[in-house]
Amino acid sequence: MTFLCVAAPVREIVFSRPGAKAPGTSNQMNSNEKSIQETYAPNSACFGCGPANQKGLHIRSFPQGDEVVASFQSETYQEAFPGLLSGGIIGTLLDCHCNWTATYHLMKQAGLDHPPCTVTADYTIKLLRPTPTDKPVELRARVVESTEDRAIVEGELIANDKVCATCRGTFVAVKPGHPAYHRW
Repeated sequence: MTFLCVAAPVREIVFSRPGAKAPGTSNQMNSNEKSIQETYAPNSACFGCGPANQKGLHIRSFPQGDEVVASFQSETYQEAFPGLLSGGIIGTLLDCHCNWTATYHLMKQAGLDHPPCTVTADYTIKLLRPTPTDKPVELRARVVESTEDRAIVEGELIANDKVCATCRGTFVAVKPGHPAYHRW
């Protein structure tokens, strides 16, 4: 299961690729606008989406109509082979982005001012083609089914206008007593 969690202090990160920018800066959507993660879980230490994880991916997701979107520029250390993104990183990107799509949907559906804490109950990733790392990838996700405490989300990772990977997952709001409850 993936948990959205509380964080550690942030430190500066040094990147090896010339001209690389820290995740969460201008290479990911609008850097002036707060992402869902920065708005509702600024202290989260999640590797994929935690704004406060100094070594994390810093996914920044934004509502856009019926979808939630993000852009992500990988670094060379995230490659499986030169120029190709690791399947594990792809899985993390889609898992975290789809989880935030679910929690944002559940919040709006219930009329809450903060999202419920959600965990990944299941998800499936299909790697359709190699994902190049020369440009930012786009993440898109939408809720296809939901109840009061869970949402089924489908998402895609797109590179150079081609769908490279898809995801379908079930994300569940947890209750008191669960280890992830109120962790962010």
